[in-house]
Amino acid sequence: QVQLVESGGGSVQAGESLTLSCQASGLDYYRHCMRWFRQAPGKEREVVATIYPGGKTTNYGDSVRGRFNISLDDAKDTLYLQMNILRPEDTAMYYCAAAQWTVVSGCPEYKYRGQGTQVTVSS
Repeated sequence: QVQLVESGGGSVQAGESLTLSCQASGLDYYRHCMRWFRQAPGKEREVVATIYPGGKTTNYGDSVRGRFNISLDDAKDTLYLQMNILRPEDTAMYYCAAAQWTVVSGCPEYKYRGQGTQVTVSS
């Protein structure tokens, strides 16, 4: 059974940094993609960052590229999101998610999700 538990959210000032963690269980990191996405009240869900099976290839949303870094420590079963130079528009609930990789379609469905951790950035 896959379980994802996020932590590390909080309230910070603009320009500061924060690191989110996602404790995972039940995953094969060579067969699953993992992702951080966020959602703010009244806004659509936004994909923040993705790490692909094996943990070497990553991808970022345009709004966070160059400021955020996704990484995986498979020995600790933990996915991280290092967030630097935070902005008020980064304020949202952040979720960790996982999807099983398939040869035909990649990672089409992120059906495993955590409960989220709130990040609030004030100006």
